[in-house]
Amino acid sequence: MKAGIRVRTAIAGATAALMATGALALTTAPAAPAATTPRIDLGVLVVSDGSPWIEAIRQQLSSEGVPTTVVNLNDSGRPAITSSYLSGTLSDGTPEGHFQGVVLPNDAPSGLSADEMNALASYESAFSVRQVDAYLYPTGNVGTNPPSYAGSLDGSAATVTAAAKTAGFGYLKGTYNFQGTAGGATSYGYLTTPLPNTPTTTFTPFLTETIPGTSTTGTLAGVYNNNGREQLEISFGYNYYQLQYRYLAHGIVDWLTRGVHMGYWRNYLTADADDVFNADAEWSQAGKCTPNDTVCPPGTPDTTPSRMTPADVTFASNWQQQHNFKLEFLFNGGASARFQVNGTDPLLTAFQPVASKYWWVNHTFTHQWLGCIQDFTVSPWQCTTDSSGNTEWVDYNTVNGEITQNVQWAHANGIPIEADELAPGEYSGLRILPQQPADNPNLLQAISDNGIKWVPIDASREPAMRPVGDALGVPRHPIDVFYNVSTKADETSEYNWIYDSAADGGSGLCTANGTPCLAPLSLTTGWTSFILPVQVNTMLGSMVQNDPRPFMFHQSNLTNDRLIYPVLNGALSAYRGVFASNAPIVNQRLSAAGTALNNQDKWAQTLNGGSVSGYVQGKTVTITGPSGTSVPVTAPAGTHLGTATGPTFGASYGQELSAYTTLASGPLTLVLKATPYAGGAATAAKVATTTRAVKSTGAIDTTKNPDALPQGKLGTAVLNAVNGPAVTTSGK
Repeated sequence: MKAGIRVRTAIAGATAALMATGALALTTAPAAPAATTPRIDLGVLVVSDGSPWIEAIRQQLSSEGVPTTVVNLNDSGRPAITSSYLSGTLSDGTPEGHFQGVVLPNDAPSGLSADEMNALASYESAFSVRQVDAYLYPTGNVGTNPPSYAGSLDGSAATVTAAAKTAGFGYLKGTYNFQGTAGGATSYGYLTTPLPNTPTTTFTPFLTETIPGTSTTGTLAGVYNNNGREQLEISFGYNYYQLQYRYLAHGIVDWLTRGVHMGYWRNYLTADADDVFNADAEWSQAGKCTPNDTVCPPGTPDTTPSRMTPADVTFASNWQQQHNFKLEFLFNGGASARFQVNGTDPLLTAFQPVASKYWWVNHTFTHQWLGCIQDFTVSPWQCTTDSSGNTEWVDYNTVNGEITQNVQWAHANGIPIEADELAPGEYSGLRILPQQPADNPNLLQAISDNGIKWVPIDASREPAMRPVGDALGVPRHPIDVFYNVSTKADETSEYNWIYDSAADGGSGLCTANGTPCLAPLSLTTGWTSFILPVQVNTMLGSMVQNDPRPFMFHQSNLTNDRLIYPVLNGALSAYRGVFASNAPIVNQRLSAAGTALNNQDKWAQTLNGGSVSGYVQGKTVTITGPSGTSVPVTAPAGTHLGTATGPTFGASYGQELSAYTTLASGPLTLVLKATPYAGGAATAAKVATTTRAVKSTGAIDTTKNPDALPQGKLGTAVLNAVNGPAVTTSGK
């Protein structure tokens, strides 16, 4: 059975704010200065209290592959943050900073002692290391006035300032809207204005909005510079998945690391249409089922299967050109013969002159089931077994024939393919829990025999890449544009069936799963008013998460009402409305998406193994590790390999350079255009003698400061768990 089931949770935002009180001056004894330029190790310190905002930044660092050390404030056995934890001196007298950036929950977390805060302040000043305060209540302690506004930011328009664009956020055009409807309850924040600059302190706004009810520009994020120590202050709550954070996420990493770090960032979108040249069964509104594909009530009339037409091919080709985007088609060549007219398939004839405009993936010749032999006498079906209890499988010759015949058909009919990609129909042959817990061994043998390297798997069941015999399984995102619909009315009808309660005429699956049931949608307006915006946000959310996994839909969605185009249009338009042309969407075929995901996985394993390290010293970046190790590196424009006059490093994306670089027998050396961190002989002495006014903090006394906490629905000192993204499951 091929059905889409989606479990949706609302992303809710709320906040607890901390207000600093008191001051404590700490001084350490002087030490002799070093005579060499200090070095800063490549890696970020994240001090986490488990709040959604600090975890959002930690997760972004992880997704980009930035080496990260996490100190859990909720762990009684955590290490103390001391000067020796943060820095040291090498045997030749070189001062060494152990972290290139620091992330705190706010400017003065209650879980850190005054000594620890002093150690951080001293370290950051001495080595020019930046700090991000993930979410705080604005005060004079961070260079701002108290908030002029506290409340919902839903639907509000934010502006990324020119100063931000020159400091890591240059991949953004300049404006974007917070998610939600104005006055809603999914976001909360504080708008404030900076205090006047002084000879030793400045505040530079990075994200601004007009304060409601005024013409005054308020700030939601900015950099407080106190005697050279820089802190990025953020005064709105968020989680990893909310778009208002997603747009800023990479810029926060880039600002924190001064644009120099191990890690790699892109925004991806690959769009797969399955079953091309085939036809897909169409949903029955009357029977609330799919005739000829699922069990329908007796008397349910047949529906007409949906199949692309020559006019749909023309539309697809024109759409690609207009939107500068390429589609990927998973095809079943054997199906073409069933639709011939006078010995010719009109759809194939329409595709042949423009076939090179698309990517094509072998989806098997006839879309045959390639898994275990299914027993449908029980529900749910199960795999049949022989007399010894062994699973009975679709045989090797059948599996291999489905692969090779489709390749031969493609070559004979001018359909360009890459022979190392294979997508079994309905993901068949691949493990399906609980009925089929293993891959069909005959499929694995055929994959090996045919040199297959990339096989799509269902991300709703298996979100992580895994081996499929000699190939790698590439997870693909499903969305709620179902395989068995080609019109808005049918899509809405099936959507209602899946997500409505039995009392409202739905399947009641929502009740059985313990998830909120939706109110029935109008068959006339439901697609446009509700379903479409949700699917656009689902796609857009993944596009901006450094996630190369493709999205999958079906050829039925390219005909009749052509439902997938509004989804793609919405996601592409929203992305291009926020991101500058220097950060284009990476639109690539299945094998390239698999390579990108595999690179991420291998680097994560390398980080866990701790075999690679790097540091910045002056203008030089040095990275060492085992020969043959692939390391992702990001650096500012103007960076060169080896020497200042060597080849330009990496590829340009988002105003910076980045690449996966394979280490040779010696260290990898990059030369930067400018020195990012403090240098000179006085650094060690500066670490030892820096005196800081450190703010202590505790729980907020709301009787003295009632505005320190959100009011109304959001009035809670401890944020409830913030939900993650919607989860989609699909059978086909």
